[in-house]
Amino acid sequence: MTANTSFPSLLETFFTDRLLQQKQVSPHTIASYRDTFCLLLRYAQQQLHKTPAKLALTELNAPMIIAFLDYLQQARGTSARSRNVRLAAIHSFFQYAALQSPNYSALIEQVLAIPNMRYERNPIEFLTHTEIEALLAATDQSTWIGRRDRTLLLLALQTGLRVSELIGLRWQDIVFGTSAHVRCVGKGRKARCTPLRKDAIAALQAWQHEQQSRSDTPVFPSARGQSLSRDGVAYLLAKYVAIACQHCPSLQQKRVSPHVLRHTAAMELLQSGVDCAVIALWLGHESMDTTQIYLHASLELKERALEKTTLINGHPGRYRPDDDLMAFLKGL
Repeated sequence: MTANTSFPSLLETFFTDRLLQQKQVSPHTIASYRDTFCLLLRYAQQQLHKTPAKLALTELNAPMIIAFLDYLQQARGTSARSRNVRLAAIHSFFQYAALQSPNYSALIEQVLAIPNMRYERNPIEFLTHTEIEALLAATDQSTWIGRRDRTLLLLALQTGLRVSELIGLRWQDIVFGTSAHVRCVGKGRKARCTPLRKDAIAALQAWQHEQQSRSDTPVFPSARGQSLSRDGVAYLLAKYVAIACQHCPSLQQKRVSPHVLRHTAAMELLQSGVDCAVIALWLGHESMDTTQIYLHASLELKERALEKTTLINGHPGRYRPDDDLMAFLKGL
């Protein structure tokens, strides 16, 4: 291995040339890849007793990478899905290394052959109408923060914007009047427009009037006037979920993350009879396959389908006991 193709040099050029200049990936991708290699280099340093700058590509072989992935799951509690995200970053680097250092092709092929881990896909979480109302009611409308947070939650629940899209909104991205909508740039740098309901329009106009901000300022600023962070959104959501649980016990059984608000928006559209192709466009999905998870999650849609079926020598519809006591006995 020559000096200009040492592992430190390869990793630096992978970020500066491959990701930033050639592929022009998003800052979120850079941050994800950076975190992966920070974890990997710390693990390699512990195992090999070498500083990252002195590591050689040959030392990051397939057994080392597999051991690192197992460490993430066993010691850090990383999920199988997150493990696969880390592996994807490592694969991307070794694909680049294959072009720059073909003399290490055998080692690189072994790393690239490491498969993704299969995992059980649980039904997605989403909020019901009652839970949505309880969450919005948990905000304190007598305070500046409470009014900001209610507007943010309402917009997230209605539009299904990702957290990164929400915190990146500027007032110039929101169009009022006829065909009111919000503009954003999502994954893959795909720009899209999402229409707004009357209640979201009214909340945003009231919030804009209170803010009296310029067109290039954040729609949802922090107390210091800067854009909210992803952790900030997660924190405020957890705070209001804890309050809402006091009046809506069903929320205690759910793990409500910011992405659950996006799932909720999709389920609201689906249960209202909106076609999956429209939902995919609404959410900015890369393909229709991603949207299919909402079909599997909707028990209401499945019950509607069941009600349309007819038993042999029977009547259409679903069996419903005509008495509470009979229902109890049938359930034993």
